[in-house]
Amino acid sequence: MKHLSNFIGENIVVEISGHKQNMGILVDIGTDIIVLYTNDKDFYYIPLLHIQKIKIPKLNEMEQIENPGTTPINTHTDEISLRKIINNAKGLFVEIFVTSKNSIHGYITSLMNDYFVFYSPVYKTMFIPFQHLKWLIPYSPNQTPYGLDKQNFPVNPSRITLARTFEEQVKKLQGQMVVFDLGEDKDKIGQLKQIESNVIEIVTAREESTFINTRHIKTLHFS
Repeated sequence: MKHLSNFIGENIVVEISGHKQNMGILVDIGTDIIVLYTNDKDFYYIPLLHIQKIKIPKLNEMEQIENPGTTPINTHTDEISLRKIINNAKGLFVEIFVTSKNSIHGYITSLMNDYFVFYSPVYKTMFIPFQHLKWLIPYSPNQTPYGLDKQNFPVNPSRITLARTFEEQVKKLQGQMVVFDLGEDKDKIGQLKQIESNVIEIVTAREESTFINTRHIKTLHFS
């Protein structure tokens, strides 16, 4: 999609996985990510992996959006990428969209090989594989999630030792209660029994065994 750089500064309509559409100004484009600025004055960092299509709207369909000029996450390089954006977003309050229904609010604490660690005041420490991040929106400088004081956001929210890969991190949680994909499916809440060859066995509330493919896990948090 590199040829889209010709449309930087112009209105575009982006449709991502789940048939969600956003219209805004194309602010920047990188190796695997674009930046969209919308009428709500939000910057959407959207991985190309989840973009289904991009359209150039007709003149009568365009929204009047003032070009912001600069972006809130600076990579200090000529070309942005998803990994650079996530790394430079560490410690900033952001909204991320991962599952099919709900956004998550908080901040990124660590960046590993194929996943990142996210702290949410609702779900606490979460592990999120890169490939399932659909967009990231930085908060305005004076905003905090849920209006909470910044003292409610610990610098080191979890003492768990981090593994290099998501699968290795899951193995560290064997025997613990875990919740996959925000618990939207009751079969994804239970005790993590074991993981082998990218398949996780969990035991649900009624002591039923459920087997889950790690490649389809979007979020993981635990208690």
